[in-house]
Amino acid sequence: MKYFRLLLCGLLILSCKQEQQVITLTAMDIVNKSIAISGGKQISNSAIDFTFRDKAYIATREQGKFSLMRLSGDDSTGIIIDELNNVGFTRRIGAHKNGKFETVHVADSMIPKYSASVNSVHYFSVLPYGLNDEAVNKSLLGEEQIKGKTYYKVKVTFDKEGGGEDFEDVFIYWIDNITFKVDYLAYSYNEEDGKGMRFREAFNERYIEGIRFVDYNNYNSQDSLVTLSELGKSFNNDQLQQLSKIELEAITVDLINF
Repeated sequence: MKYFRLLLCGLLILSCKQEQQVITLTAMDIVNKSIAISGGKQISNSAIDFTFRDKAYIATREQGKFSLMRLSGDDSTGIIIDELNNVGFTRRIGAHKNGKFETVHVADSMIPKYSASVNSVHYFSVLPYGLNDEAVNKSLLGEEQIKGKTYYKVKVTFDKEGGGEDFEDVFIYWIDNITFKVDYLAYSYNEEDGKGMRFREAFNERYIEGIRFVDYNNYNSQDSLVTLSELGKSFNNDQLQQLSKIELEAITVDLINF
């Protein structure tokens, strides 16, 4: 009996230590684990190609340098290559058949818009990679249950300096407290053509060369009183309306120096 009591006490102490360890995880700890499990090291040195809504996207990252490209149009109308890299934004127009592309002038007022448009697709394609950028601020809102699972609820905001044109956007990520994968996210936006909120549910998970890719079901709320932080609860109660699907196609990955 004495041995049993000692064993029980030991198990209780171990359980308390494990519980304390989970509680003391910071937003940074949680995001770091999520990036690692989603292939952060591989993403940092890779060439990733995919198609999204009939446009081709190419991302190259190596030793801190990056090139994010979007190709649109065709040979008959002219192919447009928009590229965002460490130096800035450029647009080239040409045709594949002759391999000639010329850099064209883009008005200063349009560069932030084109840059944000290219960056946003690449940003979502490899989440949560990018959440440790210098302009990103993270805070832990606690835990929340969605569809029978427990998630860490991490809020992300951006500094004006380095945060891009959409620095006022606010994101919330629901990160599984066991797998540390991002299963849900929500964000608010305020643009010239309107403002609102979206909630996304990840599906179709696949790993390519160690990098996690998912597609998303895209939802909104018709209840104007619901806040961004409450969208997880609304989804859990089947109170959101599905608007679209966010699907990446024809994904290829080449690892650099692995």
